Amino acid sequence: MELIEALGDWNPWWERRDLIGELEGVHRSAYEDLIASVDVREVTVLTGARRSGKSTLMYQMIGDLLNRGARPEQILFVNLEDKALAGIGLDEMYTAYREAINPDDNAYIFLDEVHRREGWEAWIRKRYDRRTKDKFVISGSSSSLLKREYATLLTGRNLTFEVFLLSYLEFLDFGNERPDVGKGGRGPIGEETRHRLLNRLERYMERGGFPEVYFKPERFKMRLLAQYFDDILYKDIVERHDLSSRKVRDLALFLMTNIAGTISLRSLRGSMGLSYDTIKKYLSCFEEARLFFILDHFSYSFKEQKTLPSKVYCIDNGLRNAVSFRFSGDKGKLAENLVLVELRRRDKDVYYWKGKGEVDFIIKNRDRTLSALNVTYTDTVSEREVNALMEFSERFERTRDMIILTRNLERKEGGISFVPLWIWLLSGDG
Repeated sequence: MELIEALGDWNPWWERRDLIGELEGVHRSAYEDLIASVDVREVTVLTGARRSGKSTLMYQMIGDLLNRGARPEQILFVNLEDKALAGIGLDEMYTAYREAINPDDNAYIFLDEVHRREGWEAWIRKRYDRRTKDKFVISGSSSSLLKREYATLLTGRNLTFEVFLLSYLEFLDFGNERPDVGKGGRGPIGEETRHRLLNRLERYMERGGFPEVYFKPERFKMRLLAQYFDDILYKDIVERHDLSSRKVRDLALFLMTNIAGTISLRSLRGSMGLSYDTIKKYLSCFEEARLFFILDHFSYSFKEQKTLPSKVYCIDNGLRNAVSFRFSGDKGKLAENLVLVELRRRDKDVYYWKGKGEVDFIIKNRDRTLSALNVTYTDTVSEREVNALMEFSERFERTRDMIILTRNLERKEGGISFVPLWIWLLSGDG
């Protein structure tokens, strides 16, 4: 009975169905397909950065099931980071639940932070292949971690969803401030609304998109973000891979301070005093935990693409602002970082390019054309930004679009579209 009591702590709906409402948080329309996947037999997998809202989305799936008539006893939720459940295997928990709570009916099994149990892939596959009366929904803090571990055992048996932090649109939704601009973000917008949207964009660039941070009092936001940084660093990287906490932290802080900048193994070795192999391992772990994104140079030559310096971006501006040194030119870097994260959210195949000038982002479109995009958070656009785009388009004939994202300047000139960043974020266009 002690085990059932421990499981009961995570399943308050067994006692009172309405308690799920206290856990569901704000619904995010971008994840409607994820919520609906509870009705599909395949294993639903949620991946993404720690504190991105995976657990809340699982609670929303549970709320949806209960609203549609599922019995509370049919649903088992377990957070496998709970110390009260340490040392207890999945089989033991499942058996206790089946014997005491739901012996015969279909079950919905939600396993949060599933990678905390060794052998979880084989355990789930066995039940899936035996067609037991179970629907599994699992989550983990590291996208690459999960992909690597379940790739062979759950091939063809899963639906995977990557959960990002709040987009600008979702940031507005959390405050019930999304404007009625119609499809593509191009509806009529009054001057007062423009000013408000710019104000909210600057707040978003400063505080970032961690869902829980949005609702915290202002004086606690940065402190909480700094704690998130430590949690990601130590729980998802240092502990997971048995690395030196001091060296990992030093490199992470260096990269945070230099977001939107180019990096190379040679430069990092000189700056940090670490070996090439150590730096490569740390960078791989950072990407795996979704702390940083590493962007390659655009080239049709794979060798050139991999040997030229890369650029580094952080998963969240707020996280970066909470732990790194700040400089006067940060707004431009924060805007560029925000755009890269949004491009990844939109599942774009993205690179940067450097010739005589530099283009912040090159997007390989599905029709094999290219889009070139520069970010300058100002309305006084320098010739350097324009010339870099023109240089790229002259060199690569497949260039379809040239875009400069500005603060509030909107026009077309010389084949280049000047688009305010807030409009681009509202539009959902690549």
